Amino acid sequence: MNLPVVQARLAEADVQRIRRAAAYVEAHDTDDVLAQLLPDLTPAERADVSRHLVFDHTAVLVFPDSLDGLCEELDRLGFEPGAVTPSVVVRERLARRHGPALAETPVGIVHVAVGTRSVEIFALPVPPDSPLQAVAADEREAEHESHHAFAVTAPGPVVPAGLRLLLQERGGAVPDGGGYNGHENVTVLYHRTRTHRRFELRLPGRHAPLPDPTASLLGVMTGAWATQAVATMAELGIADHLADHPGIGADTLADLTATDPDALRRLLRYLTSLGLLTSAGGTYHLTATGQPLRTGTEFSLHPLAQLYGGPFYDSFSGLTHSVRTGEEAFAHRYGQHHFPYFAQHPELGDLFHRAMAASAEMFAPVPTLIDFAAVRRVVDVGGGNGALLARLLRTHAHLEGVLLERPEALEAARPQLPERCTFVAGDFTRSVPEGGDVYLLSRVLHDWDDDRCLTILHRCADAMRPGSQLLLVERLLPTPTAVAWDIHMLCNVGGQERDEDHYRLLLEKTGFEVEACHGLPLGASLLHAVRGN
Repeated sequence: MNLPVVQARLAEADVQRIRRAAAYVEAHDTDDVLAQLLPDLTPAERADVSRHLVFDHTAVLVFPDSLDGLCEELDRLGFEPGAVTPSVVVRERLARRHGPALAETPVGIVHVAVGTRSVEIFALPVPPDSPLQAVAADEREAEHESHHAFAVTAPGPVVPAGLRLLLQERGGAVPDGGGYNGHENVTVLYHRTRTHRRFELRLPGRHAPLPDPTASLLGVMTGAWATQAVATMAELGIADHLADHPGIGADTLADLTATDPDALRRLLRYLTSLGLLTSAGGTYHLTATGQPLRTGTEFSLHPLAQLYGGPFYDSFSGLTHSVRTGEEAFAHRYGQHHFPYFAQHPELGDLFHRAMAASAEMFAPVPTLIDFAAVRRVVDVGGGNGALLARLLRTHAHLEGVLLERPEALEAARPQLPERCTFVAGDFTRSVPEGGDVYLLSRVLHDWDDDRCLTILHRCADAMRPGSQLLLVERLLPTPTAVAWDIHMLCNVGGQERDEDHYRLLLEKTGFEVEACHGLPLGASLLHAVRGN
């Protein structure tokens, strides 16, 4: 007895979607698709990317009433189908969107040839009158699984890793899941573009998955925990103890830090996960990342960790207030701007100055970036503890220095500077000492809005002779460091970070001509300007 052949049926809407996908595949090559998906890539970048991957197929999700006889139905419609294989990744994505019941529903993959490429058809069987008809309607509308796919042609992990980084950082692509399909021995890595279109990288074999978006978000959300863990590590002197006694266990370290051994062990485990420590056989060692938390070393970040975990941490609880009002959260939290508040709390003022000194590594190249041979007098305007001025005076013995600061800041600076430095208490928004050949504004302007910056620059210009030099040290947008500090400035002092063009405009408005911009360590930059006639 011959049983009748089961013939799957496709809705006309799905047939048309397959035909549109086939027409697209036939009409476009690798460069075309990259240009449409990632318009931020330059033609040269697209050409380089095209050397390592090739446009392979376009994918659609359809909903036959059955997987049985699907190839025969596609053949009847004029397509050239291959064999149906099980989908793993798409089935898991569907289950996450529509519920775990779909995790048990088979999803097929079949490719129909279009020249040297294909249309990849994902098929979720949806019988008539099935509750899954609602899923089908939603998926047709949203096109969650529609995408263009590129096959990565370079073997090994290096080139694919570089491609993923380039496509994300320059192309604006965001990871959108993926996984390994053992039936095809291929890893698929989905991305979503700025225009919400999707594409896939296909890598032969098994590769590390892209970060799960939800897990990545949780990692961002728990960043405050890391800030406090690092601050606690600094407060307890853990870096110093491990430097003096490398390879000790939690119990010994608990004795040295007067802490509960079990609680300390849990902190050490977390610090290890953050990369500040390593652990082996119950003993702990500092990593290179943890080393800067040691005290008594040049450029120690120990005070910065305490500051970030203390008053600046508290002020960030008012970030929503700052975003709603444009006002600094620090003043909202503590009742006044952080400079007078720190002045009234000497222990915090001392911590602040030591924290600023922790970033003095950015000043290291400055003495050799500028020619100081004909310079005699350097005026540091609002230079805090004088870290930059001190470095210039140590490097160039013929220089004399002047530090203009608030009285409490001058007291912190005096031990750092040699006798050939003069200390002037004052307000740089009112006046600046005259007679300098070079003026320094290091991490000052980012504390203020544009109007106050113009006032400060005018005061400097009034004090300077034509041809005198101004050295401006700031972090420039859009570097990641400056982007983060921009929010910090909004929250804590009411200032802002700026890009190079913004600073150039402020300088030009106040009579300065910018001669050069130099990169410095720790994401900083040096703008070198000259007072015009």
